[in-house]
This record gives sequence, C-alpha cells and structure tokens, in this order.
Amino acid sequence: MGIDFHSKKNRVTYTTRTTDHTWTEAIKNLVPIEKISKAVDIGCGGGIYSMALSDMGVAMVTGVDFSEPILEGARENCKEYKNISFKHGSSFASGLESNSFDLLLERALIHHFKDLPACFNEANRILKEDGFYIVQDRTPADCLLEGTNSHIRGYFFELFPRLIETETKRRHDTQTVVSALKEAGFKDIQEITLWETRKVYETKGQLLQDLSERTGRSILHELDDNELKVLINHIDESLKSETNIVEKDRWTIWKAVK
Repeated sequence: MGIDFHSKKNRVTYTTRTTDHTWTEAIKNLVPIEKISKAVDIGCGGGIYSMALSDMGVAMVTGVDFSEPILEGARENCKEYKNISFKHGSSFASGLESNSFDLLLERALIHHFKDLPACFNEANRILKEDGFYIVQDRTPADCLLEGTNSHIRGYFFELFPRLIETETKRRHDTQTVVSALKEAGFKDIQEITLWETRKVYETKGQLLQDLSERTGRSILHELDDNELKVLINHIDESLKSETNIVEKDRWTIWKAVK
C-alpha cells in the first residue's frame, strides 16, 4: 500500500507538529548555527524544521520537496515566516545553485530511496566549501526497540511483525551511510543518537486520534483500516498513562562537512 505523497489528502499530514528543543539543542551542538546565514531543508514536508532553522537564527531558509500538495501545506504552515521560501525539487535534482548554502538538512528522507550516492553528490554540489550537511534518519536498530509509554512506534512492530521487514528493508545502516558520505567527498563525519520528542499529548485520546489519521507516519499506510483499528486498540490497552504522554523516537544523525 504505502503513502501517496502526491495525494492532496496528505497535504497537511506533515504540518501538525512543532519541533522540540531536544532537536534544536542537538543541532546547535553539531554545527555553529550562529554562523549559518543560508540553509536548505530538502524533503521539507510541512516545513516544521524549516521554521525551526529560522527560529534558531538562520537568515534565509529554502524548503525543497518533490510533492506539490505537501509544498502547498508547507507554504500555508510557514506563511508568517517571510525568510522561508519553498521550491519543487528532489534530493537528486534540487534545481538549486551550486556552492550556495552553509547548511543542508535532510531529515527523515533517505529511507525513501536506495540511491544514497546520487543524493549525497547533489548535497555536495549545492553546499558551500566547508558547509555542513545534516542527515537524520533511523537505522534498522533504531526502528525495532520495544514499545513503551513513550516509544509508541515500538508497538507497531510488536503487533504486526510483517512491518519489521518493510521497515528494515528501507532503512540504511550506519556503515552504508558513512561510506556513501565519504565517497561523495564529505569529511569530518560525526554520528550521534538522539531521542527526539515527537509530540506531547495532553490525553491518550489525542494520541489515538493522531494514530487513526496516520498523521506524519508513513509506516501506518502499510496497514489497512481494520488493521489500524486493531493497532489503536492494542496501544490503548498497553499504555499506562491517560494524560501527559510524551512520545519519543530514536534517531541517528550524521553530520558531515564539505
């Protein structure tokens, strides 16, 4: 099944969160954000990380996505940010000028394709000399942690083991990522693990509603409507807390320098 990123019904699926301080602090520890004047967010989705970069002090941010409907949602989501612009393009062919950005962010993007060299070569092309490249995604190991009151995602795979194969097939291990970065000409590669707060729900009902709409979770598009109901009931029964649910996901972030 899978998500159709070009469907208008998914226009706002990636606009419903705000970036948590756990992410902004991690980025500040990796790059000298005060020296970044021009950044690009490729695979920008709803623009929430484009806004985060702006809020961190980046003077000019460009968001790039290959889905026109999702870009429509991003433009609406970021309409108050006059220093953010959006462009239709991909990680292989961004259409951006060479040697033009201080920072390139690609978050939750590389698991959607196999051709890392093409992606990383394009990143190298558009970054300035000594520009910073931030790649954030889940490795297979990040994906398969058990479900807990905060790691909701773990329940998906416990209940539907077939999703394990779907998930691990599309994820790149760290050795593959680092090797491809080096092949593309990047240096000073650093890797960190981040437990990023995805969202804080005042009530369990809010979380269950979010899950029922598959909001921002492409893996849930692998389940049909009946299976999704089964999953939601399972999570409802499994979670101990009824209020103040802090959902976290484990990510791997690779920082590289051109």
